[in-house]
Order: sequence, then C-alpha cells, then structure tokens
Amino acid sequence: MENGTTIAVVPRVAVVVFLLRGKAVLLGRRRSSVGDSTFALPGGHLEFGESFEECAVRELKEETGLDIDKKRMELLTVTNNVFSEQPKPSHYVTVFMRGVLADGDDQLPQNLEPTKCYGWDWYDWANLPEPLFWPLEKMVKSGFNPFPKSPLEEE
Repeated sequence: MENGTTIAVVPRVAVVVFLLRGKAVLLGRRRSSVGDSTFALPGGHLEFGESFEECAVRELKEETGLDIDKKRMELLTVTNNVFSEQPKPSHYVTVFMRGVLADGDDQLPQNLEPTKCYGWDWYDWANLPEPLFWPLEKMVKSGFNPFPKSPLEEE
C-alpha cells in the first residue's frame, strides 16, 4: 500500500545473455534486494517496442561495455520466476539469449553499474561459482547447457 492505495504486482520481462567464450560464461555478482551477492548473467528489463536481441545488446553494453555479434545471437529458452522475497515480491518472465563477442575474444568486461554489480568475470561452465542466482541455479541443476551442440552430438 502506498498513500492509502494498493499497488498491483504485475509480471515484468527480463532478457539475459549467456555470453560464451570457449567453455566459459560471463557472470557478475549481484548487488540487489533480490538475490544479493549471487552470481548472475548480464541482462535487464525489456523496454517497450524492443526486440529480445536489441534488449540483449543494449543491456550487455550498459552493464559490461562489451559488444556482441548480433547476427549470431539465439533465443535459448524462457522461464517463469516468482520471487516471494522481501522487501518486494516480484514476478519475471525471463528470456535467455545466447551470444558471442563481436570482433573476437579480446574485449574485457568492465563494471559499468557498480551500484548493481560487484564485478564481471568469465567462469568455466563445469566449475561455476556459488551461490548462483536462483533462476540460473535452477537451470544448471536441471542439466541445461547454453553451449551449441556439435554436429556429432546432434546425431
């Protein structure tokens, strides 16, 4: 309740990016009321009229300064996440994209939003840091793999 009126809690859409480099993925340690100090993918809120790809490119650039190859971006999956944590419950439909760095692997991530993230680093998929942000942890425990399958694996 705010000023005597009830505020409706409505679902929001987030777009996050599995940014891949070799067998590693880019993760940042969150500074947030939800999932504070957990490791999460870069991403953020979808803006009105924006495509998933546009949101992924924009959010990654805003948070890390990195550029991704727009032509090689792929939709991986969508999850439905309800957070009952306080101070404010939230409901997110999260769109997971896969991307790779534009112009090779020589770009270095910067922490451009230090009030929202402690920093970014590359982590080997087989040896992820803990604790993971709940939606990502759930995906990892389910056996989800963000890496493209080789032609041999598809047979």
